[in-house]
Amino acid sequence: MTAPAAPRTGDPERGTLDKAAHENFPVAPFFLPRAWRDDLMAVYGFARLVDDIGDGDLAPGGADARLLGVSAAEAEDRAVLLDAFEADLRWVFDSGDAPPRHPLLRRLRPTVRRCSLTPEPFLGLIAANRQDQLVTRYETYDDLLAYCALSANPVGRLVLAVTGTSTPERIRLSDAICTALQIVEHLQDVTEDLGRGRVYLPAADLKRFHVQEADLAAGTAGASVRALVAYETQRARDLLNEGAPLVGSVHGRLRLLLAGFVAGGRAAIRAIAAAEYDVLPGPPKPGKLKLLREVGVTLRGEG
Repeated sequence: MTAPAAPRTGDPERGTLDKAAHENFPVAPFFLPRAWRDDLMAVYGFARLVDDIGDGDLAPGGADARLLGVSAAEAEDRAVLLDAFEADLRWVFDSGDAPPRHPLLRRLRPTVRRCSLTPEPFLGLIAANRQDQLVTRYETYDDLLAYCALSANPVGRLVLAVTGTSTPERIRLSDAICTALQIVEHLQDVTEDLGRGRVYLPAADLKRFHVQEADLAAGTAGASVRALVAYETQRARDLLNEGAPLVGSVHGRLRLLLAGFVAGGRAAIRAIAAAEYDVLPGPPKPGKLKLLREVGVTLRGEG
């Protein structure tokens, strides 16, 4: 649930939104209508900030904590910050005039009202970050999927809601794509996550491929780790292919945006394969040309 670090300014709102340029996927590209871009950036600001709270990646100085009414003594306590953030979120959905404390939530409030968004996806993202404070290992793949239902799937559901294109079938397809993208991110970030004390590779799969956690701390992957990563990569590929019909179910600029999500996942998977599934030295990432090629393939309904 991390993104490459971006320079933070003295403005907590701007510093968080600027991270959009460093994400693995297009957040609010120029070709979308201005209203959609504004709403998607408002949703992104919420999602990015809650992840930064959960990962301990807030800007130094405690500005975000002060905005949320958290004392300096508790500014490093992620659970306290998440509680305060959830309490501030309640004001986003309150029918009165009192504004939320944090500027990113004040930015979100008009989007919620304009698009008739519900609290559930936002609460899911907070719950995922609470879980990260308590759960650092996942026994089975199903356990990991349940985590992704909180940490990733709400984002796709919010994109559909903001663009007014939600249907039960599109939500199902979107969930498959978002879970796949989360798994791909976990594979890219095995070393970084381990440094945070977390392992998102299911323990049952580590056992199946005779991989110890100590093997994940090596500078380069051995044959067993590569086989494990290849196995999880195929799972992500299957999920992306399952969700890909979502792209063809919409039209116009939204179709291009969703193709970008799917193509980003496919290009990342190809980069992992090109690295022969050795993700330990650092996240394998595709170049822009390969990403654009995947966008074309996805728009044509291939893959």
